[in-house]
Amino acid sequence: MKQTLALALERRGYSSLTPVQEAVSDPALSGVDLLVSAQTGSGKTVGFGLAIADTILGADEKFTSAATPLALVIAPTRELAMQVKRELAWLYGEAGAVMASCVGGMDMRDERRALDRGAHIVVATPGRLRDHIMRGSIDLSDLRAVVLDEADEMLDLGFREDLEFILGESPAERQTLLFSATVPPAIAGLAKSYQRDAKRISTVAEKSQHSDIEYQAMSVAARDDENAIINVLRYYESPNAIVFCNTRAMVNRLLSRLSNRGFSVVALSGELSQAERSHALQAMRDGRARVCVATDVAARGIDLPNLDLVVHAELPNSHETLLHRSGRTGRAGRKGVSALVVPPKSIRKAERLLKMAKLTATWDNAPSAEMIKDRDGERMLADPAWSEVPAASEEAMVAKLVEEFSPSQLAAAYLRLWNAGRSAPEELSAANAKPEPRAPFGPSVWFSLDTGRDKGADPRRLLPMLCRAGDITKADIGAIRIQSEETFAEIRETHVAGFLKSMGADMVLDDGTKVTRLNTPPNIPAGRVSAPRKPAGAGRKPGGYEDKRPHRGAEAGGYKDKKPYGGDKPRGDRSERPRHKPEAPREPNAVVSEVGPRSKPAAKADSKPSYRAGAGDPGKSWRKDGGKPGAKKPAGKPAGKPAGKFGGKPSEERGGPKGPPPPKGKSNSKKNRARTAEAKVTKGGSAKPRRPKG
Repeated sequence: MKQTLALALERRGYSSLTPVQEAVSDPALSGVDLLVSAQTGSGKTVGFGLAIADTILGADEKFTSAATPLALVIAPTRELAMQVKRELAWLYGEAGAVMASCVGGMDMRDERRALDRGAHIVVATPGRLRDHIMRGSIDLSDLRAVVLDEADEMLDLGFREDLEFILGESPAERQTLLFSATVPPAIAGLAKSYQRDAKRISTVAEKSQHSDIEYQAMSVAARDDENAIINVLRYYESPNAIVFCNTRAMVNRLLSRLSNRGFSVVALSGELSQAERSHALQAMRDGRARVCVATDVAARGIDLPNLDLVVHAELPNSHETLLHRSGRTGRAGRKGVSALVVPPKSIRKAERLLKMAKLTATWDNAPSAEMIKDRDGERMLADPAWSEVPAASEEAMVAKLVEEFSPSQLAAAYLRLWNAGRSAPEELSAANAKPEPRAPFGPSVWFSLDTGRDKGADPRRLLPMLCRAGDITKADIGAIRIQSEETFAEIRETHVAGFLKSMGADMVLDDGTKVTRLNTPPNIPAGRVSAPRKPAGAGRKPGGYEDKRPHRGAEAGGYKDKKPYGGDKPRGDRSERPRHKPEAPREPNAVVSEVGPRSKPAAKADSKPSYRAGAGDPGKSWRKDGGKPGAKKPAGKPAGKPAGKFGGKPSEERGGPKGPPPPKGKSNSKKNRARTAEAKVTKGGSAKPRRPKG
């Protein structure tokens, strides 16, 4: 170990190294790629700082002047990156290291200026570091070591592409270290791709996950989870505590609730700016806040002093998240408590998470108000103020208090002052602890009921009828197995005689269902048995859709005589009806005047035919002539179609004078066709006919 690093550890108060620090600082592993897994709180940050010392310092004890980076540390979150920077700053302080950071949420211009001045070690988050590389503001050509801290979390957050880009831009001759709490297959694949003969290190402490953490699974009644969180915080009175939630909305809700109850609380979630998140963590470190309500953004790498309590207000979605949340406490040999608030609907989920994480938790109810009051009394009596001798400046006031008040008055006043600064505990509803597995039903007798799934049999309906008819309780009834045509019910053997006596000789339930005693248990598998599936088309009549669902009056004439599904109006033979409604012949368009807003121009005698005006051959259409440019259009639409609003009557019959013939061609607008064509002719231009489409 370098002497400068040993001196820094000694000044920091390190008397011995943790197992992971001992393993990675082995001289035999100098310059070797490492894949390290160790539990959270085991000192991984100092560990990889010691592991890369020989690579970046070489034979020297101190750094030379700062230029391009020699070491690069990548962390998944801003908070963890800044924490790593602080740890490496004191570790390499005696060696004269210059630190720089590239973290999202910070001013990129300040980071660029720091990189231009030079740095030995750069700590970064993946996204911001990739931006710097693509902008050319960081030079990785002299890089000697790359460390991926919490590599599994970076992959979970979707940084795989960024990491591959960064490692691809780094020099091939480098030392690569991957540190993670767990090593899933994705991490193993990343190590295989970007490491050379990596040495796998797994500390012994990893085999017994979080031995310094006491896990408490606290059952609470429905809608009592927030009250239980308040009681848990009051019961333990930890100097620092983190309450984990799954969503930002829940963080804001608990922040308001705890703040209103008098807790000094801050929030930590992804919607906050980097400055707000830094201020929240600093408030926890200097004692201005004692409770931090956070999402899983704080579950990785955050190291707070005196953090003795972690509360899971909402259960995480994976056991890895449970381990990393809980790993915020019980760090560096300190003891801690991880409390899971478990409402009835989440009991199975809590059991599954604990089993997958290989953890053993103590199941109990959340602390009650009486338990918190007793705990407050114990803390009050254990306060060191009772054993301290009054100072000289306090003797006069102490004598005055003793002279004016009795001992009982002094004790009551002290008790009230003690409780004044503390939030009152919540009264919780009664909740059962972890449910015990159901005991075996014992000897029983089976009965058969002549109803099944085909008749709509339902256990919720059969159970009360059996209890009423047989004068038994639901605890005396075991399994109820519903088949397609019959149902089997299990009755406790000790209550069979009373059941038969109450049923009587008829053995009939309220709805007429016949009950028969069986001599042997039915041969059915455990659990619900479904009726065999019918083959496709079974039960369908050969006549098809109309035969399966006949309409009313089908016998009178069938589909042709009646409408389906109850129609009463005869439809008649469809073949006798014409396909289209006959239309009366109409006169061809006549010449119209230009008087009035709706008038149309008349056709010119020597103009080209138009399909809009004039009478044409009703058997042809201009589009059927091929649609080629230059093809003549018929003079009008086929006969039989309407020729305008007035039914083809001449303009004289409508009271208007005969208008002038229209010019050649037409405009794009129906309304302004005549006006546009007339304007072109007036100006001396020629209106060319529009080319047909196609």
